[in-house]
Amino acid sequence: MKAFGCLLMLVVPLVAQAGPPVPAELLPELRKGGYILFMRHPKTNADQADTDPLNLENVKAQRQLTDEGREQARGVGAAFRTLNIPVENITSSKFYRAQEASKLLDLGPVTTSVDVTEGGQVVSPRENQRRAKALQQLLSEAPAKGKNRIIVSHRPNLQDAAGKDLGDLGEGEIVVFQPLGEGKFKVVARVAPPEVWSQWAK
Repeated sequence: MKAFGCLLMLVVPLVAQAGPPVPAELLPELRKGGYILFMRHPKTNADQADTDPLNLENVKAQRQLTDEGREQARGVGAAFRTLNIPVENITSSKFYRAQEASKLLDLGPVTTSVDVTEGGQVVSPRENQRRAKALQQLLSEAPAKGKNRIIVSHRPNLQDAAGKDLGDLGEGEIVVFQPLGEGKFKVVARVAPPEVWSQWAK
């Protein structure tokens, strides 16, 4: 597994920029399971804003997925099924754009959690720190044997939990983590744009 991680780090720029061909090490490993896949919600409407972030039940006051973003989520889910990538479950942010994307993936049961919900400036610095530590723990915990786990969340959450190097995470981009336990994990691949998965599935 250690050797795989080293190889994948060399492949990352190809994955992020060029799409196909499939990096030889990635898909066989994902089919074996054992990874955490963090997905930033797919494309949203840039003209919308979260105007009532303290009331997450007010969906109309949130930035929404575009039709393209919805198709991106469906496409990733369909590609995972074609590529035989097993998924145990999905943990979603409480923002509707993340919940909708999680359901459109159609890869397993979806559970929402405040631990992966963007807090921003409407929650205290202490609460943002708590959420970062909670996400670190989720990224470090191995899924069930032979399965992978998906987290659908936001760029600030991942940056707080995993470092500034992930501050450029694009909408729909997926970061593959190898969980190491006790709050520790390793980035083994970044896959963007989301259409890459569908291209690989062909």
